[in-house]
Amino acid sequence: MTSFLPNFSLTGQLALITGSSQGLGLAIAQAYAASGATVLINGRNQTMVETAVQRIRNAGYAAYAFVQDINDLESYTHNHNILCKEHGVPSIHVNCVGQRLRKGFAECSPTEIIEHIQTNLTTTVQLSRLAAMAMQQSQKFGRIISLSSIAGRIARPGDSIYPIAKQGIEGMVRALAVEFGAYGITSNGIAPGTFATESNQTLAADPIKGPQVLGRNPMQRWAQPHEIAGAAVFLASPAASYVNGHVMVVDGGFSITF
Repeated sequence: MTSFLPNFSLTGQLALITGSSQGLGLAIAQAYAASGATVLINGRNQTMVETAVQRIRNAGYAAYAFVQDINDLESYTHNHNILCKEHGVPSIHVNCVGQRLRKGFAECSPTEIIEHIQTNLTTTVQLSRLAAMAMQQSQKFGRIISLSSIAGRIARPGDSIYPIAKQGIEGMVRALAVEFGAYGITSNGIAPGTFATESNQTLAADPIKGPQVLGRNPMQRWAQPHEIAGAAVFLASPAASYVNGHVMVVDGGFSITF
């Protein structure tokens, strides 16, 4: 028997991770780079993107900047085409951009709802479609991985729009899986639980809600960003060649506890 470990290698792959200048996106990009992939760091803040790229290069891995606001679809499509000509079509595409609107239905304005759905769902659908079509046209296998959330299957008061968007992403994961699977392009998702990222700092510091979150989690702690890496590398690797249309929950058991 030969070692199975090479099946988890991403050597020779090109990975584009949206929203990867910080948080879970950066953790995934670092894990991909350390697994052998060349990574494309995306964000709309040039300084943050270049800092993340340099951080990965300083560790001895290959990384390039892709400074682009994903909500500007026309500009994104144009620059994605240029990127594909310069680097080749990414064989791994990760949707990691997201924003949180911690408000109930009555508190949300129509504009806030539209903007939130646009960023978290509509744009993700458009970028996934673009990635899948580029992979199909290049006649290479592909992996599309979309970050959902445990909010993609459960909801709570005062956080109304985010679960709607994340449940839509999980529907998109399955739709892509059945449409592009025959071309060797798989679509899967990751549903993170409570991770100690920049966007969760306020919640973690809340004297009431913070302890409530910890009390709900069987592991009694917040996850660190690097703990998303195992699921992300697996789903992008040859080891997951027959995994398609699946959403992997990484939440320490939070969503199964009541």
